[in-house]
Amino acid sequence: MNRWDVLVEVSPRSEIADPAGTTVERALRALGFSGVSGVRVGKAIRLEVSAADEAEARAVTEHMCERLLANPVIEDARIEVRATVAHESVS
Repeated sequence: MNRWDVLVEVSPRSEIADPAGTTVERALRALGFSGVSGVRVGKAIRLEVSAADEAEARAVTEHMCERLLANPVIEDARIEVRATVAHESVS
């Protein structure tokens, strides 16, 4: 089994109102960031998945999204899978 670093980005579907995104956009403009538009607020979920290969890690993660991580009626989930890099401890 290999370990895979997975990033799931969940955001409201484009046709769904995003009041948090609207609030952030207005606040940014009030702070002088006039070139900002289309702000969408979502969530990022990082996890490690044990799987034989990248395709299996993606499939498992897609199943997690369907069951818990995202509401497919109102949210989109974007999945990024990378091989886990071994972390060496420094003594």
